[in-house]
Amino acid sequence: IKQFLENGKRISYGARAITKGGLHSLVKMNFSGGMIVGCDAGTLNSGKIKGSHCAIQSGILAAEYVNKLLSEEICEFDDILKASSLYKELHKSRNFSTSMHKFGFLGGSAYNFIESNIFRNKLPFNIKDDKHDCDTLNLAKNSEEAPYSNPDNNLSFDITSSIFLSGTNHEEDQPVHLKLNDPNIPLDYNLAKYNEPAQRFCPAGVYEIIEKEGSDFFQINAQNCLHCKTCDIKDPAQNITWTPPEGGGGPNYVGM
Repeated sequence: IKQFLENGKRISYGARAITKGGLHSLVKMNFSGGMIVGCDAGTLNSGKIKGSHCAIQSGILAAEYVNKLLSEEICEFDDILKASSLYKELHKSRNFSTSMHKFGFLGGSAYNFIESNIFRNKLPFNIKDDKHDCDTLNLAKNSEEAPYSNPDNNLSFDITSSIFLSGTNHEEDQPVHLKLNDPNIPLDYNLAKYNEPAQRFCPAGVYEIIEKEGSDFFQINAQNCLHCKTCDIKDPAQNITWTPPEGGGGPNYVGM
């Protein structure tokens, strides 16, 4: 994609972890007093990497369901969902992401090619992968450091200037909204086994290992947080919990 990005202008920056498990990871969308719809529920069509139309359709289905309830009509949202075009679309691509996770890039790509191009998404198999993302990290001793080049300010940029373009802002002196269940785990467990991956998977440079008074110190720069929630999902010890910050702080995505 270099040819499309060269000589372009970086105008904004942001990040968000998405629910891409498809139909197999779709949550129960209705509950007492409310509903979860759209991308938060997991309606993304991962095979097409498209979700806006699915999110809109799920909202329409939710409105139909609420209207039926207000009319005192007995119905179940699952029945409405399964009778919809949204369900048919998600059903066709239900094995896309899970096959990539379970069989790897090459195996998953081969399976998806066969299923979509030869069998036209009509295979009766349901491929599921129950392994959590946080359990897929390789140990640091078995890994090589990625040879990243320095930002050239043309196609690649430093994190600090990128965060500025996100418009993120948090009130000063508020409690840190990224909670550690055990403050010792980042250094005693994550750093020892995985070279503390939070330093790398965070797109905003929130987590750092710095030297303080001659010892390593795990620093959380919560004011930089883009609210992508990657740390809550990917931390190998499941030690980080993302919570809403005070005052509604966070990124300001203009035009969204």
